[in-house]
Amino acid sequence: MLLALVAVGSVVHEPVLIPPLAASAAIVHSVPRLPLAQPRSVIAGHLLCAGVGYAVLAALGSAPWAAALAAGIGLAVMTVARTPHSPACATAVVIVLHHPRPATFVPLLAGAVVVVVLAGWAASCARPSAPRYPAYWW
Repeated sequence: MLLALVAVGSVVHEPVLIPPLAASAAIVHSVPRLPLAQPRSVIAGHLLCAGVGYAVLAALGSAPWAAALAAGIGLAVMTVARTPHSPACATAVVIVLHHPRPATFVPLLAGAVVVVVLAGWAASCARPSAPRYPAYWW
């Protein structure tokens, strides 16, 4: 699944595999029953933190302290939205430090997190003895 994200990124000449997605894949596949591994948290967490990252970037610019602030605000937003997913905080950091174009990055991020969730579901179905993933969809 991670190699597929690299392939898509190569085709569209944009990074699709970013470190937060690799961490999300590890959580979904390693601890599929945890609340932070559920589709609601994975998908909404990354998208909410992307929004926070772009807002902080627009307001404060690209600086390490702004990236740290974006991660903290992202965590607070996910907590309020009941969508805990710790790797998503790093998505806000990536946006502030690397300022990818939103029109390209956000759709690619949305597609990538859906691929992570679907790969977790497919892996769960392929192994009868594995814990069912997801525990709940939303």
